[in-house]
Amino acid sequence: MTTQRLAFLLTTLLAGSALAEGRTAVTCGHVFDSATATMRGASTLILDGERISEVRDGLATGGTEHVVDLSKLTCLPGLIDAHTHLMMETGPKAALERTRLNGSDYAFRSTVYARRTLMAGFTTVRNLGDHGGQDSVALRNAINGGLVVGPRIYTAGAAIGSTGGHGDPTNGLAHEFMGDPGVSDGIINSVEDAAKAIRLHYKQGVDAIKIMPSGGVLDEGASGENPQLSLEEIKALVTTARDYGFTVAAHAHGKEAIRRAVLGGVDSIEHGTFLDEETMRLMKEHGTWYVPTISAGAYVAEKAKVPGFYPPQVARKALDIGPQIQATAGRAYRAGVRIAFGTDAGVYPHGQNGHEFELMVGAGIPAAYALQSATVNAATLLHHEKDLGSLTAGHYADIIAVAGDPLADVSVLRSIAFVMKAGTVYKADGAPVAVAE
Repeated sequence: MTTQRLAFLLTTLLAGSALAEGRTAVTCGHVFDSATATMRGASTLILDGERISEVRDGLATGGTEHVVDLSKLTCLPGLIDAHTHLMMETGPKAALERTRLNGSDYAFRSTVYARRTLMAGFTTVRNLGDHGGQDSVALRNAINGGLVVGPRIYTAGAAIGSTGGHGDPTNGLAHEFMGDPGVSDGIINSVEDAAKAIRLHYKQGVDAIKIMPSGGVLDEGASGENPQLSLEEIKALVTTARDYGFTVAAHAHGKEAIRRAVLGGVDSIEHGTFLDEETMRLMKEHGTWYVPTISAGAYVAEKAKVPGFYPPQVARKALDIGPQIQATAGRAYRAGVRIAFGTDAGVYPHGQNGHEFELMVGAGIPAAYALQSATVNAATLLHHEKDLGSLTAGHYADIIAVAGDPLADVSVLRSIAFVMKAGTVYKADGAPVAVAE
């Protein structure tokens, strides 16, 4: 048994409270309709096990054995964060910890981050990048097996990049420790490498693919935006990913990297800091989703001003790139680019995902659309729109509730009163629900 697996097995966390057998009525004062981006009045959700079987107007509980009373609250579909990093959390010690912590240390920490994410109302996440391994596959399996509390995870495992690029796990190390990471580490330098990297990820059990066509902020490379994968490499990655049923997310700040990623056929552009009219037009033509991650940009820009929080090279890039993402997101919305919600959680402290809604509204994005981006839009990006993102018959009973109207004051989404995932209650009356194992 590996130390990482032992870490999961020894971790004792809240297990949630599964509802008793029989049909359950969840009565809601209001319900957000993600398909129309409007607010319904009093409604009742009828649950059969882990799915919704019926939606009734009014507080109508007839023919059910159990009632969950949320009649003074607003119910919404469980939120989806399409860009997280549950295996990490940045800080002033992060660079040193890369040389001192083991996989089991990150595994224990990830269980805490996963729980915080679920308690923040995010019942599903797409995890886009591990520490050079596929540790989040184990976290996903532990959550699915009931060993750990957390959101439903669709993980890309380790990101795929180029030698010395944003995905290279040895960036910033002393030369004697850098070595020459290869395909087994997610590092490619040819079309042939690209195909093999996807096949290795498939073998290792991931759900999606994350690629690194451009430089980034938190590595110690000189550029945060230069192109780092060729168009041919991107096409090879995407073509092979499609063979295995994977969607492909592309980390891209610079315009040329964005252009190549879109032409290469990726499903989403992450961050997209330097999107311009041409690249936005290209994304619309190809139906490419945009995942802004405004929270990460705002956080790194703020912390870059704190002496010693980041290495000098990182701080310089954070001040250049971070402050621009919010304005880019607003322009993309006005241009008609499809937006899915993502925060880059892990770049900032986990559990604060809901702040992204306020930043989106601050960019000029209506609260109703921001909510759609975290429900039906994100579910569509993940290709799970038949199961997630809507409180309608047939969908998972992923239900959260807040006091107040998030369409009038989106900040209420930072105070989640109730969380249910697949018919199991994890939070009620604003507090976690504990069940002893």
